[in-house]
Amino acid sequence: MELLTPDEMSQADRLTMERGTPGLVLMENAGAAVARVAAQASCVGSSVLVLCGPGNNGGDGFVAARLLLEAGYRVRLALLGRREALRGDAAAMAARWAGAVEAAPEASLDDVDLVIDALFGAGLARDLDGEARELVERVNASGRPVVAVDLPSGIDGAAGKVRGAAIRARCSVTFFRPKPGHLLLPGRVHAGVLTVADIGIRRDVLDVIRPCAFRNEPCLWQAHFPVPRIDGHKYSRGHLVAVSGPAQATGATRLAARAALRAGAGLVTVASPMEALPIHAANLSAIMVRAVDDAEGLERLLEDRRLSTVIIGPGVGVGQGARDRLAVCADRRLVIDADLITSFKGAADELAAQLAGAPAAVATPHDGEFARLFEGCPEVLDAPSKLERARAGARRLGIVLVLKGADTVVAAPDGRASIADNAPPWLATAGAGDVLSGIVGGLLAQGMPPFEAASAAVWLHGEAAREAGPGLVADDLIEALRPVYARLFAEIGPVN
Repeated sequence: MELLTPDEMSQADRLTMERGTPGLVLMENAGAAVARVAAQASCVGSSVLVLCGPGNNGGDGFVAARLLLEAGYRVRLALLGRREALRGDAAAMAARWAGAVEAAPEASLDDVDLVIDALFGAGLARDLDGEARELVERVNASGRPVVAVDLPSGIDGAAGKVRGAAIRARCSVTFFRPKPGHLLLPGRVHAGVLTVADIGIRRDVLDVIRPCAFRNEPCLWQAHFPVPRIDGHKYSRGHLVAVSGPAQATGATRLAARAALRAGAGLVTVASPMEALPIHAANLSAIMVRAVDDAEGLERLLEDRRLSTVIIGPGVGVGQGARDRLAVCADRRLVIDADLITSFKGAADELAAQLAGAPAAVATPHDGEFARLFEGCPEVLDAPSKLERARAGARRLGIVLVLKGADTVVAAPDGRASIADNAPPWLATAGAGDVLSGIVGGLLAQGMPPFEAASAAVWLHGEAAREAGPGLVADDLIEALRPVYARLFAEIGPVN
């Protein structure tokens, strides 16, 4: 589940070689993995064009070309640059290639069944230009299926960004661990189906590297996941309050409240202005409703210390009233979202100060809310990737931050981060974010640590969308959590 930046992956290679595995062995294994995936993507006898670059990525390509030729494929190899300029292991692998070497800028794509992109890997340090960019654009225009080595050429391995132009691959083969650029957009789209190959890099190198970015999957957080116990009861699973705003915006609060209950919170109460209370009461059954018209009323409600967790933001309204409500619940476990975040436009430090006393807090902005909150904070907004923006925002606020999207990033102030890649495109629908806030809150109410709770909620949210299927609306996500929970509990172990 670890994600390695290009620099960390170079360190993993170096440490493995220092501990006795030659670089040529790693390169041979990498090229063999590429050849296997290429063989699965085409029939024996197919015409394969291997495009090699001037570095170790190109060396992997030379290995794949040799092995595919030996397996009965019709292989052409084209090199970007001069063969005599190759160095180290790449030069050694080029020497083992007995076939012709074409000039890549002039290589024909006619009658090619499959292209292997071994031009540039994850460590690309600048935008593609000149002959390299023209070649990438020509491969894309050809429509030929592409197997990319490590990452599609032109994708930044750390940020997932397109550097000038980038190959659009059908599948990619990376080694040992994925890079952030495999999961962050648009890199994930360009990479296609990802294969992570074992090429002999020792797992214990991770003890030295100590990566702090992870693919968001259950093994990251399931040790902390609250599984119901036979001796448990509703009070042991936490009492959550969802703070509502005016009558015309009650739906968002109800979505968050219902999702929190479905996620396992023992009790949920909607704190509602009197004008909206009949609407909530008519539409909620297992969720309690209390009349709370302002910050003073919320403060009186929270005199009951059993009300341990608060969701504030969905439907609460924008302005000073939202800020005042936050001030009186800032000593509880908190989920802040939507209107509450917008109420602190350009005032991230003020929000951080209010949250300083919270025992646990999670903010869940989408890109627009994030930009409004951190207006005037270039060190956050100008960070080089979505991953680094989320980390910078989490540090600035001093809390866990969920930067939503198809590649949702969860970041903690200590630098830990997870990237999700399980959200289907039909999850982009009104109210889905309110449901996510509710799931986070439901897990926090049960005592789950905030980074793990937020990461688990994002994963559950994506899986519920996959379960519900195309055409879902936000309400469907709440119902779809039931089978997702059943599968998750079965994997974690028997319910006590």
